[in-house]
Amino acid sequence: MATIDGRPAQYGISLKQLRELMEHRGREGVTKISELGGIHELCKKLYTSPNEGLSGSKADEEHRRETFGSNVIPPKPPKTFLTLVWEALQDVTLIILEVAALVSLGLSFYKPADEDAPLLQEEDEHHGWIEGLAILISVIVVVIVTAFNDYSKERQFRGLQSRIEGEHKFSVIRGGEVCQISVGDILVGDIAQIKYGDLLPADGCLIQSNDLKVDESSLTGESDHVKKGPDTDPMVLSGTHVMEGSGKMVVTAVGVNSQAGIIFTLLGAAVDEQEAEIKKMKKEAKKANKQKTKSQTGESDGRPPMKESSHAVASTQYASEAIKSESDGNHVQPSTTSAAETGHKKEKSVLQAKLTKLAIQIGYAGSTIAVLTVIILIIQFCVKTFVIDEKPWKNTYANNLVKHLIIGVTVLVVAVPEGLPLAVTLSLAYSVKKMMKDNNLVRHLDACETMGNATAICSDKTGTLTTNRMTVVQSYICEKLCKVLPTLADIPQHVGNLITMGISVNSAYTSNIMPGQNPTDLPIQVGNKTECALLGFVQALGVKYQSIRDEIPEDKFTRVYTFNSVRKSMGTVIPRPNGGYRLYTKGASEIIMKKCAFIYGHEGTLEKFTRDMQERLIREVIEPMACDGLRTISVAYRDFVPGKAAINEVHIDTEPNWDDEENIMSNLTCLCVVGIEDPVRPEVPDAIKKCQRAGITVRMVTGDNINTARSIASKCGILRPNDDFLILEGKEFNRRIRDSNGDIQQHLIDKVWPKLRVLARSSPTDKYTLVKGMIDSTVTDNREVVAVTGDGTNDGPALKKADVGFAMGIAGTDVAKEASDIILTDDNFSSIVKAVMWGRNVYDSIAKFLQFQLTVNVVAVIVAFIGACAVQDSPLKAVQMLWVNLIMDTLASLALATEVPTPDLLLRKPYGRTKPLISRTMMKNILGQALYQLVIIFGLLFVGDLILDIESGRGQDLNAGPTQHFTIIFNTFVMMTLFNEINARKIHGQRNVVEGLFTNPIFYTIWIFTMISQVVIIQYGKMAFSTKALSLDQWLWCIFFGIGTLVWGQLITSVPTRKLPKILSWGRGHPEEYTDAMNLGEERFDSIDSDKKPRAGQILWIRGLTRLQTQISVPIRVVNAFRQGLDARYGEHTNTSLAEVLRKQTSLSKRLSETSSIDYADNIPDELTIPEIDVERLSSHSHTETAV
Repeated sequence: MATIDGRPAQYGISLKQLRELMEHRGREGVTKISELGGIHELCKKLYTSPNEGLSGSKADEEHRRETFGSNVIPPKPPKTFLTLVWEALQDVTLIILEVAALVSLGLSFYKPADEDAPLLQEEDEHHGWIEGLAILISVIVVVIVTAFNDYSKERQFRGLQSRIEGEHKFSVIRGGEVCQISVGDILVGDIAQIKYGDLLPADGCLIQSNDLKVDESSLTGESDHVKKGPDTDPMVLSGTHVMEGSGKMVVTAVGVNSQAGIIFTLLGAAVDEQEAEIKKMKKEAKKANKQKTKSQTGESDGRPPMKESSHAVASTQYASEAIKSESDGNHVQPSTTSAAETGHKKEKSVLQAKLTKLAIQIGYAGSTIAVLTVIILIIQFCVKTFVIDEKPWKNTYANNLVKHLIIGVTVLVVAVPEGLPLAVTLSLAYSVKKMMKDNNLVRHLDACETMGNATAICSDKTGTLTTNRMTVVQSYICEKLCKVLPTLADIPQHVGNLITMGISVNSAYTSNIMPGQNPTDLPIQVGNKTECALLGFVQALGVKYQSIRDEIPEDKFTRVYTFNSVRKSMGTVIPRPNGGYRLYTKGASEIIMKKCAFIYGHEGTLEKFTRDMQERLIREVIEPMACDGLRTISVAYRDFVPGKAAINEVHIDTEPNWDDEENIMSNLTCLCVVGIEDPVRPEVPDAIKKCQRAGITVRMVTGDNINTARSIASKCGILRPNDDFLILEGKEFNRRIRDSNGDIQQHLIDKVWPKLRVLARSSPTDKYTLVKGMIDSTVTDNREVVAVTGDGTNDGPALKKADVGFAMGIAGTDVAKEASDIILTDDNFSSIVKAVMWGRNVYDSIAKFLQFQLTVNVVAVIVAFIGACAVQDSPLKAVQMLWVNLIMDTLASLALATEVPTPDLLLRKPYGRTKPLISRTMMKNILGQALYQLVIIFGLLFVGDLILDIESGRGQDLNAGPTQHFTIIFNTFVMMTLFNEINARKIHGQRNVVEGLFTNPIFYTIWIFTMISQVVIIQYGKMAFSTKALSLDQWLWCIFFGIGTLVWGQLITSVPTRKLPKILSWGRGHPEEYTDAMNLGEERFDSIDSDKKPRAGQILWIRGLTRLQTQISVPIRVVNAFRQGLDARYGEHTNTSLAEVLRKQTSLSKRLSETSSIDYADNIPDELTIPEIDVERLSSHSHTETAV
């Protein structure tokens, strides 16, 4: 018989049986496990031990992987390069150019039979086809560059996704030791330790649990938390969140065999069927629309209109895209985001909103000029040819009309800021990569630039502003205050035993103090840092806490009341050796004090703990500790005895009702009060000073005592001596912001938040309310952009609501990380300051590129338009404009998007939410440079031939060869553009435009490469680029005009900006504006009623904008994919069996929520949906309600 490590290779239970087992819930699950012989027998069948776990041998692990699978869901294959090329070809403007170029190419070979057609020069006859071919080649280059960028982006995002997944670790027991492993390495048979805040990575059966509550809304759609226990409901499922308590489970299903994995697999299979169905339905919709059109003209065939069908197409396609987005990624796990409300979208980022507004403004202007250019060219040609010269129509004139069309389309291409999506993507991708080195793991790319606009940061205290290395430095035991740690001999023996026992048992067994690697190193604190401080106190008293834990293992606990934000305490009930029970509890001093009726006095005598004594203790011990910045924790206990009860004991005949928490946690006996020091991180005061100098207000939101919070805030520099600030506790904060009915009112919040600097004793609900109130407030001119830090499960709503949510990488729970935008891998506040610097750099890089791009666009469009009006031809040919716009701008975006941030970025105020993207200074530079360039170009166009003594290019036939005149105009334009690229590096009116130039090798390398390329194009481009080689003198003139832009730039800088009208600022966008306009890009126009279709020009621009936006906003998650109308989407359009399977799996179908993976889905721009949060409900259940 085959063996693995000495045990049989055949398991006692099959994969199929395990899958069937995990389909049972509640009592059914208990019964099913009993039928298998109980949980310990199940462990035996899987050859694992509840206490020792798996052996950890490689052979055993590999065999389990082969038998039960690995804990990954295979990713959907990425799009191939050819697919991306095909998608890039779908751009409407490029299609028009391609068609026009092909027509031009065809006409160049067409030899008309016109007898009086002029004989072309031999060279022209041979080279007439070159321009059409050159345009085609340019389009191909553009398409390949676009596809390559998308391909690189997708690879980069997948790499980032892998990095995020790699950060997700889980605690398992292997070889008797607790170890952290990657979730992808979890195997069937592993014994996993689960605790508050965990996102469960696999299915399993509970072996033991303490007050365990799980949020299964991501699978079942039910928002109520489910109590779990080996005797009540032992099944825990992947993708669910642990909201309270702790426990231990044996893993029974991983990857595609887990409940979430089964559904993801089904959804993946549904995609292909859905896509085929969509294509079919689209055809039907088109057919029906045609028939509807016929019916409106009296040819109706009686079939009903397809309005509902078109809606179904859109929704089905959306669902399909959502599935695709969800099924992409390596280790996909659902999270807790509700999909109940599908109508609410997360606001666009600040930059997205401004770019959207700006693109629409540019779009309308560009399309208007493009249409006018074509109309004017055609009218002029027709008037001159058919009216003035009275010539009859000839077939050769068709080529002229095509060339006019090409010029118009080229103007349109130039008007679209093609390089902008690339600039945004490059800047974000470059910054994200660099930010990883600064301990910022960016999960949502748009959070990077949003952080640059932050005006407020609401920060936690513990671990973010402080070191999170806690130690007990003061204690109050038996009415004796010790400023140094006492020894066990200094404390009455029975009190000392109760304290050491109470701390050792009433702490999570995952909290431990491990020795450092070297003898000189500080001990390593593992788990909850407050508990580690208390365990350190036990060690300082000379007691080994592990010995006590070995005597009382977790499975002997009667009941555990886990810590949460409402209790602010933890309690553990254990059996007493002589019968009865003992409750140990610890928590916030003022909370525990109110529940105490007894205290040990001098020499360990028991005394009644009167109200006066409590007030004196708070006044003389707790408050002075808090004022020193110490966190105060009280330890207490209570005995329940079956026999004669002492004064501080409770007599019982039967086991108490442990669910009656209020009575259980009363009449306690206070054992001690300890003061725990958590020093401020040494770098934090300087970081906060930088934030304040940068115009960012830092607020501390903490659950700690108000005096502790005030002390730490002062040490950090949040509270400054001469400031007019407000420090509130959560209760007082709620009193001030609610009206007489208890409802939160925005105008009341507006009276509080501007001066608020510290919010103490606050709940996660208070944090959410504050953040929402600040974001919704309109009392400041530019509106607040708020960043929030959080580490707990209940911080989810605030992290979601914030413009940027920072989760702690070390202390943060999985739920907090899922809800965040950026993970601080070192939990350090100073890393947030680096994020601000990078964010501002992204914003500025894009602004620099816009300043450069718009100058090029304005000049090129006006030159083409005026040229068309004045000389019936554009001085800049189609291929030349494609080179300038698509090639040079692509290179410029790379050059300007990779500027390194400098500390000077933190010396200015944030832009805010409503400040225009193009400031008056930038518009001054754009218009000033455009004016200079237009004067030079039109000067060269109309008198350049006379000044330079060359043949004029004006008035020549459209089929004539290139001239030096127009070549000089093209070359001068490129030289001015190149030198203006150096000007564009400064957007705040700085005079020294070359400062930092040589610290960016990418910039000067690209600049030199572009210059060399231009020389080659001019000297050797000939017919392909419509150029004629220039002499050295002519080159010097072109370079002289180019350098002139630098001198002119200094003159522009001298013009005072404040005197310019505000109308010169563009791109002032609120995030909620233009949503409808952007969403039009997502509509499927072929299924819209013809009378409701946007005009062709609108469609062109909207699609362009959608393409622009999909590259700007990388949708990280697609929420609410299936909750609404699942039956309508699948029941009607797929085969019955699949619909039935999906209905049975109500789990993910009701709330298929977000994943931690980063998916790039071009067809779903900006689908970051945040459901509404019932704040009142959260207030009443803040310890049980999860993140959004």
